[in-house]
Amino acid sequence: MISLLPVAGLPEVRPGDDLAALIAAVARLEDRDVVVVAQKVVSKAEGRLVRLADVVASPRAIELAAGEVDPREIEVILAETERVVRLRAPFIVSETRHGLICGSAGVDHSNSGEDDMLVLLPEDPDASARKLRDAVREQTGADVAVIVADSFGRPFRMGTTDVAIGVAGLAPIRDLRGTHDRDGRVLRSTLIAVADELAAAADLARRKESGVPVVIVRGFPIEGDGSAQELVMPRERSLFD
Repeated sequence: MISLLPVAGLPEVRPGDDLAALIAAVARLEDRDVVVVAQKVVSKAEGRLVRLADVVASPRAIELAAGEVDPREIEVILAETERVVRLRAPFIVSETRHGLICGSAGVDHSNSGEDDMLVLLPEDPDASARKLRDAVREQTGADVAVIVADSFGRPFRMGTTDVAIGVAGLAPIRDLRGTHDRDGRVLRSTLIAVADELAAAADLARRKESGVPVVIVRGFPIEGDGSAQELVMPRERSLFD
Protein backbone atom coordinates (compact mmCIF):
# COMPACT_ATOMS: atom_id res chain seq x y z
CA MET A 1 0.00 0.00 0.00
CA ILE A 2 1.25 3.49 -0.88
CA SER A 3 0.80 6.27 1.68
CA LEU A 4 0.95 10.00 0.93
CA LEU A 5 2.05 11.95 4.00
CA PRO A 6 1.99 15.77 3.82
CA VAL A 7 4.74 17.33 5.93
CA ALA A 8 3.25 20.19 7.93
CA GLY A 9 5.10 22.67 10.10
CA LEU A 10 7.82 23.90 7.78
CA PRO A 11 8.58 27.61 8.20
CA GLU A 12 8.72 30.07 5.33
CA VAL A 13 11.84 29.10 3.39
CA ARG A 14 14.38 31.84 2.75
CA PRO A 15 17.61 32.07 0.74
CA GLY A 16 20.41 30.11 2.36
CA ASP A 17 18.13 27.93 4.50
CA ASP A 18 19.16 24.31 5.04
CA LEU A 19 16.12 22.68 3.46
CA ALA A 20 17.14 19.17 4.52
CA ALA A 21 17.40 20.29 8.15
CA LEU A 22 14.00 21.98 7.98
CA ILE A 23 12.42 18.79 6.64
CA ALA A 24 14.24 16.55 9.11
CA ALA A 25 13.03 18.68 12.02
CA VAL A 26 9.34 18.01 11.29
CA ALA A 27 9.25 14.67 9.44
CA ARG A 28 10.03 11.10 10.44
CA LEU A 29 11.75 9.67 7.40
CA GLU A 30 12.30 6.00 6.63
CA ASP A 31 14.50 4.17 4.17
CA ARG A 32 12.96 4.03 0.68
CA ASP A 33 10.63 6.97 1.28
CA VAL A 34 10.20 9.27 -1.69
CA VAL A 35 10.41 12.91 -0.58
CA VAL A 36 8.53 15.10 -3.05
CA VAL A 37 9.44 18.76 -2.66
CA ALA A 38 7.79 21.71 -4.37
CA GLN A 39 10.16 23.49 -6.72
CA LYS A 40 9.37 26.83 -5.16
CA VAL A 41 10.92 26.08 -1.76
CA VAL A 42 13.98 24.57 -3.45
CA SER A 43 14.38 27.74 -5.51
CA LYS A 44 13.88 29.95 -2.47
CA ALA A 45 16.51 28.08 -0.47
CA GLU A 46 18.92 28.39 -3.40
CA GLY A 47 18.26 32.12 -3.76
CA ARG A 48 16.69 31.85 -7.20
CA LEU A 49 14.74 35.06 -6.70
CA VAL A 50 14.51 38.29 -8.67
CA ARG A 51 13.09 41.54 -7.35
CA LEU A 52 11.14 43.47 -9.99
CA ALA A 53 12.59 46.75 -8.72
CA ASP A 54 15.99 45.52 -9.95
CA VAL A 55 14.77 44.76 -13.49
CA VAL A 56 14.71 47.12 -16.48
CA ALA A 57 12.30 46.09 -19.22
CA SER A 58 13.61 46.03 -22.78
CA PRO A 59 11.54 47.32 -25.71
CA ARG A 60 10.82 43.70 -26.66
CA ALA A 61 9.52 42.94 -23.18
CA ILE A 62 7.33 46.04 -23.23
CA GLU A 63 5.91 44.97 -26.59
CA LEU A 64 5.16 41.41 -25.41
CA ALA A 65 3.60 42.61 -22.16
CA ALA A 66 0.87 44.08 -24.37
CA GLY A 67 -0.22 46.40 -21.60
CA GLU A 68 -1.59 43.41 -19.65
CA VAL A 69 1.28 42.41 -17.37
CA ASP A 70 4.34 44.06 -15.86
CA PRO A 71 6.93 44.19 -18.68
CA ARG A 72 9.69 43.63 -16.13
CA GLU A 73 8.25 40.18 -15.50
CA ILE A 74 8.37 39.49 -19.25
CA GLU A 75 12.00 40.62 -19.22
CA VAL A 76 12.84 38.02 -16.57
CA ILE A 77 10.96 35.35 -18.52
CA LEU A 78 12.93 36.16 -21.67
CA ALA A 79 16.18 35.98 -19.71
CA GLU A 80 15.24 32.47 -18.53
CA THR A 81 14.13 31.37 -22.01
CA GLU A 82 16.45 29.38 -24.23
CA ARG A 83 13.87 29.29 -27.05
CA VAL A 84 10.36 30.66 -27.50
CA VAL A 85 8.19 27.69 -28.45
CA ARG A 86 4.80 29.44 -28.69
CA LEU A 87 3.77 33.04 -28.22
CA ARG A 88 0.40 34.62 -27.65
CA ALA A 89 1.32 37.90 -25.99
CA PRO A 90 1.63 38.29 -23.13
CA PHE A 91 1.74 34.50 -22.64
CA ILE A 92 5.00 32.77 -23.59
CA VAL A 93 5.65 29.04 -23.79
CA SER A 94 9.39 28.63 -23.38
CA GLU A 95 12.08 26.03 -23.60
CA THR A 96 14.36 26.58 -20.63
CA ARG A 97 18.07 25.87 -20.48
CA HIS A 98 17.12 22.59 -18.80
CA GLY A 99 15.18 21.53 -21.91
CA LEU A 100 11.84 21.92 -20.13
CA ILE A 101 8.89 23.21 -22.16
CA CYS A 102 6.69 25.28 -19.88
CA GLY A 103 4.75 28.49 -19.54
CA SER A 104 6.76 31.61 -18.72
CA ALA A 105 10.01 29.64 -18.46
CA GLY A 106 8.89 28.52 -15.03
CA VAL A 107 9.01 32.09 -13.69
CA ASP A 108 6.32 32.61 -11.06
CA HIS A 109 5.29 35.27 -8.57
CA SER A 110 2.72 33.31 -6.54
CA ASN A 111 3.78 32.43 -2.98
CA SER A 112 7.02 34.29 -3.51
CA GLY A 113 6.85 35.89 -0.07
CA GLU A 114 6.88 39.48 -1.36
CA ASP A 115 4.67 41.36 -3.80
CA ASP A 116 7.48 42.35 -6.17
CA MET A 117 9.46 39.10 -6.04
CA LEU A 118 9.69 36.46 -8.77
CA VAL A 119 10.79 32.86 -8.23
CA LEU A 120 12.88 31.16 -10.93
CA LEU A 121 13.50 27.49 -11.53
CA PRO A 122 16.61 26.01 -9.89
CA GLU A 123 19.76 26.27 -11.98
CA ASP A 124 19.97 22.46 -12.08
CA PRO A 125 16.93 20.71 -10.58
CA ASP A 126 18.53 17.25 -10.77
CA ALA A 127 21.57 18.54 -8.88
CA SER A 128 19.20 20.12 -6.34
CA ALA A 129 17.48 16.75 -5.84
CA ARG A 130 20.80 14.95 -5.41
CA LYS A 131 22.09 17.53 -2.95
CA LEU A 132 18.90 17.35 -0.90
CA ARG A 133 18.94 13.55 -0.92
CA ASP A 134 22.54 13.46 0.30
CA ALA A 135 21.84 16.04 3.01
CA VAL A 136 18.75 14.19 4.25
CA ARG A 137 20.71 10.93 4.46
CA GLU A 138 23.53 12.68 6.34
CA GLN A 139 21.19 14.32 8.85
CA THR A 140 18.67 11.51 9.40
CA GLY A 141 20.39 8.32 8.26
CA ALA A 142 17.40 7.57 6.01
CA ASP A 143 18.14 6.46 2.45
CA VAL A 144 15.39 8.26 0.54
CA ALA A 145 14.66 9.27 -3.02
CA VAL A 146 13.91 12.91 -3.82
CA ILE A 147 11.70 14.48 -6.47
CA VAL A 148 11.60 18.21 -7.14
CA ALA A 149 8.11 18.87 -8.53
CA ASP A 150 6.55 21.77 -10.39
CA SER A 151 3.17 22.46 -12.01
CA PHE A 152 3.06 22.20 -15.79
CA GLY A 153 0.34 22.55 -18.37
CA ARG A 154 -0.05 19.94 -21.12
CA PRO A 155 -0.87 20.15 -24.84
CA PHE A 156 -4.58 19.72 -25.54
CA ARG A 157 -5.47 19.36 -21.84
CA MET A 158 -6.98 21.94 -19.50
CA GLY A 159 -5.43 22.57 -16.11
CA THR A 160 -2.03 21.81 -14.66
CA THR A 161 -0.51 18.80 -12.98
CA ASP A 162 2.73 18.44 -11.06
CA VAL A 163 5.64 16.80 -12.84
CA ALA A 164 9.17 15.90 -11.79
CA ILE A 165 11.79 18.44 -12.86
CA GLY A 166 14.48 17.01 -10.56
CA VAL A 167 15.02 13.39 -9.51
CA ALA A 168 17.53 11.52 -7.36
CA GLY A 169 17.47 8.00 -5.98
CA LEU A 170 14.92 6.38 -8.30
CA ALA A 171 14.49 5.55 -11.96
CA PRO A 172 12.11 8.21 -13.34
CA ILE A 173 10.78 5.92 -16.08
CA ARG A 174 9.59 2.32 -15.92
CA ASP A 175 10.38 0.75 -19.27
CA LEU A 176 7.89 -2.00 -20.19
CA ARG A 177 9.06 -2.41 -23.76
CA GLY A 178 9.64 -6.05 -24.59
CA THR A 179 7.30 -7.31 -21.87
CA HIS A 180 3.86 -8.74 -22.58
CA ASP A 181 0.35 -7.57 -21.83
CA ARG A 182 -2.29 -9.91 -20.38
CA ASP A 183 -3.16 -11.15 -23.86
CA GLY A 184 0.44 -12.06 -24.59
CA ARG A 185 1.10 -9.17 -26.95
CA VAL A 186 4.58 -7.65 -26.86
CA LEU A 187 4.63 -4.06 -25.61
CA ARG A 188 6.71 -1.99 -28.01
CA SER A 189 6.46 1.59 -26.78
CA THR A 190 5.19 1.61 -23.19
CA LEU A 191 7.22 3.88 -20.92
CA ILE A 192 5.65 4.80 -17.56
CA ALA A 193 6.62 8.25 -16.28
CA VAL A 194 6.89 7.05 -12.67
CA ALA A 195 8.46 10.23 -11.29
CA ASP A 196 5.73 12.39 -12.85
CA GLU A 197 3.02 10.13 -11.41
CA LEU A 198 4.56 10.39 -7.94
CA ALA A 199 4.81 14.18 -8.27
CA ALA A 200 1.14 14.43 -9.27
CA ALA A 201 0.02 12.11 -6.46
CA ALA A 202 1.96 14.16 -3.93
CA ASP A 203 0.34 17.34 -5.20
CA LEU A 204 -3.11 15.85 -4.58
CA ALA A 205 -2.07 15.05 -1.01
CA ARG A 206 -0.56 18.42 -0.17
CA ARG A 207 -3.22 20.57 -1.86
CA LYS A 208 -1.51 23.52 -3.46
CA GLU A 209 -3.52 26.11 -1.57
CA SER A 210 -2.52 24.61 1.79
CA GLY A 211 1.03 25.93 1.67
CA VAL A 212 2.49 22.48 2.46
CA PRO A 213 5.54 22.12 0.18
CA VAL A 214 6.70 18.58 1.05
CA VAL A 215 4.98 15.19 0.83
CA ILE A 216 6.45 11.82 1.76
CA VAL A 217 5.41 8.92 -0.48
CA ARG A 218 5.81 5.72 1.52
CA GLY A 219 5.43 2.17 0.28
CA PHE A 220 6.26 2.80 -3.38
CA PRO A 221 8.66 0.15 -4.75
CA ILE A 222 11.70 2.26 -5.61
CA GLU A 223 13.87 0.89 -8.39
CA GLY A 224 17.11 2.12 -9.89
CA ASP A 225 18.40 5.67 -10.08
CA GLY A 226 18.31 8.40 -12.68
CA SER A 227 17.51 12.01 -13.44
CA ALA A 228 14.55 14.06 -14.58
CA GLN A 229 16.40 14.77 -17.82
CA GLU A 230 15.35 11.29 -18.91
CA LEU A 231 11.76 12.55 -18.97
CA VAL A 232 12.51 15.38 -21.40
CA MET A 233 11.26 14.51 -24.90
CA PRO A 234 14.04 14.95 -27.48
CA ARG A 235 13.08 17.68 -29.91
CA GLU A 236 13.45 15.38 -32.92
CA ARG A 237 10.76 13.09 -31.48
CA SER A 238 8.31 15.78 -30.44
CA LEU A 239 5.03 15.98 -32.40
CA PHE A 240 4.04 19.31 -30.82
CA ASP A 241 7.16 21.39 -31.41
